[in-house]
Amino acid sequence: MSEVKVNKISPRSGTGVQLGDSGDTFTLPSGGTLTVASGATINNQGTATNFGATGSASWTTTVKTSTFTAVAGEGYFVNTTGGVVSVNLPAGVAGAVVAVKDYAGTFNTKPVTLVPNGSDKIGGSTDTTTLNQAGVAVTLIFIDSTQGWLVTDDGLQSKAVQGYDVDFLVIAGGGAGGAQFRAGGGGAGGYRNSFNSEASGGGGSSETALLMVPGTVYTVTVGDGGAGNTNTGVAGLGGPGTASSITGTDITDITTVGGGGGAAYQTNNAASGGSGGGASAGAPSLVGGNGTANQGFDGGDYANNVDGGCGGGGASEVGFNNGTGATDGDGGDGLSSSINGSAVTRGGGGGAGAYGSANQSVGGAGGGGAGGFGAPSYPGGSAGTANTGGGGGGSAGSGAGGNGGSGVVFLSMPDAKYSSTTTGSPTVVQNVGGAGRTVITFNASGSYTA
Repeated sequence: MSEVKVNKISPRSGTGVQLGDSGDTFTLPSGGTLTVASGATINNQGTATNFGATGSASWTTTVKTSTFTAVAGEGYFVNTTGGVVSVNLPAGVAGAVVAVKDYAGTFNTKPVTLVPNGSDKIGGSTDTTTLNQAGVAVTLIFIDSTQGWLVTDDGLQSKAVQGYDVDFLVIAGGGAGGAQFRAGGGGAGGYRNSFNSEASGGGGSSETALLMVPGTVYTVTVGDGGAGNTNTGVAGLGGPGTASSITGTDITDITTVGGGGGAAYQTNNAASGGSGGGASAGAPSLVGGNGTANQGFDGGDYANNVDGGCGGGGASEVGFNNGTGATDGDGGDGLSSSINGSAVTRGGGGGAGAYGSANQSVGGAGGGGAGGFGAPSYPGGSAGTANTGGGGGGSAGSGAGGNGGSGVVFLSMPDAKYSSTTTGSPTVVQNVGGAGRTVITFNASGSYTA
């Protein structure tokens, strides 16, 4: 074997130097070092094997906000704040790499869809694949025609501290019943639920659990019930309930709307809210308040020329209209949840105030207060039950409308994930129902550190 020793190879003419001919192999022996100076570029137009960077992508710095076609070897930051985005994958070639990262932490509400090229597959299937986890990043490599694109790495922001799913039930404070004479019942507080496929209020479906990241503080706000009008002898709309919520970094805030107040005799329409307040008696044009979509139902409407008011809306049904004769309307029922280990109904609407010999209305199942009833005293309505979001009952006469019941917030998580760090003195029970889950019950505002 001949040997040539030089300190520098330079082109005889031009600027290019070719090493050998097609098919030749050049070997760097064990212990040798190939140094690429700062500012130099290695331009690979062939196949690179056994490099540590195999399977990595070169990330682009232009954030994608709409559907695009990916290029093999590139990684993309995708912002779905303005709407869902589709990523059309390139034609599959063995070793091709594509990476995608959630730019704004919104994939959980506005996901990205990965679309395979032609007959290519993703994980052995020709179906599209959805990325729907907030903050997620994935790297895909095309391996062969059988499996197609496979995920070789995935993770969340702050990879070292993986998040975990936490179910919730969030109920706002209920609205108060209306004051003075045949008043409408208060609407229940808004009702949102992610536990065990249970329904949310207003006919809404069960929601997606929250992904909580260890070390992050999540603020829990429990709404108050609305206040009844204490100025007896004066017609007045029942006070609205206030919102309950869960807020924190890198989650979609969960907020419920306070219940709408019940209407007073002949003076106004009922208020809208999580569930709407009930209309009063006395004018055929009066209507119940509107509920909030996927949180609660409308309050009852004035239906007949009678003396009874109308019931407030509940989480599971509309408040009842007044009926024939002097019949007043009942409050709409709430919804049942077993998030704390046993089935409990919450979010009932308040019953309406009666007049004369009318039958006393009842509050909806789930903490709704009963309407006032009975001559000659014509009392005020009953209060909604605390920590149910129940609406207050409407007044029968000069008494005040019943106060709305305060809201409540539940968090449910695996026992092993519970951090034991809370504020606001919530109730904590572990191994609820023997299912290995910890349930935190907030009857007042506080926080949880994951």
